[in-house]
Amino acid sequence: MTSVAVIVVAAGSGTRLGADVPKAFVTVAGRPLLAHAIDAVPDDVQLVIVAPATRVQDARHIAPGATVVTGAHTRQGSVAAGLREVGAGIRTVLVHDAARAFTPREVFSRVIDAVESTGGGVIPVLPVVDTIKRVDGTTVLETVDRSVLAQVQTPQGFPRDALEAAYASAADDHTDDAALVAASGGSVSTVVGDARAFKITTPADLRRAEQEWGAEMTGEIRTGIGVDVHAYDAGEPLWLGGLYWPDEVGLSGHSDGDAMCHAICDALLSAAGLGDIGSKFGTDDPRFAGAHGDVFIRETVALVEGAGFTVNNVAVQLIANGPRLGARRTELESHLTSLVGAPVSVSATTSDGLGFTGKGEGVAVIANALLSKVGQ
Repeated sequence: MTSVAVIVVAAGSGTRLGADVPKAFVTVAGRPLLAHAIDAVPDDVQLVIVAPATRVQDARHIAPGATVVTGAHTRQGSVAAGLREVGAGIRTVLVHDAARAFTPREVFSRVIDAVESTGGGVIPVLPVVDTIKRVDGTTVLETVDRSVLAQVQTPQGFPRDALEAAYASAADDHTDDAALVAASGGSVSTVVGDARAFKITTPADLRRAEQEWGAEMTGEIRTGIGVDVHAYDAGEPLWLGGLYWPDEVGLSGHSDGDAMCHAICDALLSAAGLGDIGSKFGTDDPRFAGAHGDVFIRETVALVEGAGFTVNNVAVQLIANGPRLGARRTELESHLTSLVGAPVSVSATTSDGLGFTGKGEGVAVIANALLSKVGQ
């Protein structure tokens, strides 16, 4: 049985955010802040969500396994409502603001470990880096020693008994649970917080969240280029794009000389930051002597996917006097698409008699690949 509960406070109206929905249900990267906030909550805890009365069902849909209760007009009242739902056997309670939606899981772990080792309240903090002045209107009175100041974040953790006692004896509203516990005589210590746990309060904060995490959540885009050349060899059959081309002059090479498949492999490896085909399938490796292009592509796609990428599409162009692709272009694109697992488009051109391709000495192939990687 779990001994930890996490109360996520998601009942705020978000007036300062200027949104037409409660703050915890404003979306970043296509998901509500509440959904992002509970991503980092450890799996083996009781999760209690405090939501506005009009959003209780939405919160249950976002977190099907959580206990969802209606919040109050104040944050302190909302936490009290969540605290009443904490189950028997819970010894440690964390209180977390849904507005700090991108707090990483390690902050939760640090707080839980510190509560259990110290037996007191624990809050994550960051040092104050700006110079702080105490003012009266527009008049500066003094410079405050920032070395004794800290920015306070959530989740804040407490022994359950201490938190319940503090709420039972509360006479005033406090800005956070640590202040309430301290006012009732409880001890509070700190652990290191995280810059990613900033609070989303204003439209500027929301723009920052979208800029910093929107791209990460929706996927990082990577591009790569691959180039391969092979000389014609009349003594070899022609394999190009993974297909056999009868009655055509073949290409020389350690494998089957399939310059199109090789260029695609180089483009994929380049986009994923995995080197090139020579470093992965060297000519000194006997396993690939005479191997067809489809072998290289399948191995390359496995490497790319193993690195956490998915292939979006590949574009490849043959520069040569022959073979002519027109009659088999659809077949070629279909075959390569099945090998790569993503759309592959094929085109061809000549070099107007210039260079080795123009003189009919060989072929050149250029490939471009587009990959995406979803942020963790």
